[in-house]
Amino acid sequence: MTGEGDSIRYLVPGMHCAHCVAAVQEEVSAVPGVESVTVDLETKCVDVTGERLDDAAIRAAIEEAGYEAA
Repeated sequence: MTGEGDSIRYLVPGMHCAHCVAAVQEEVSAVPGVESVTVDLETKCVDVTGERLDDAAIRAAIEEAGYEAA
C-alpha cells in the first residue's frame, strides 16, 4: 500500500441541482473509509477517495441519497 489511498469515480446521471450534490456528498461521506467526496454536477461524476473503499457501500450510499450510480 502506498499510503495514497484509493480513488473511485462514479457516474450519477440523475443529479441535476445543488441539492442533488449535497445529498450525494452527505451520504457518501458517511461511508467508513471515505476521506473526500467531490461531485461535478456538469459531468455528473462523483469522485471518492479514501482507504479500503467499499464499492458496494458507496453505491448503496448513492442510492440512499436517491440516485443510481451508472
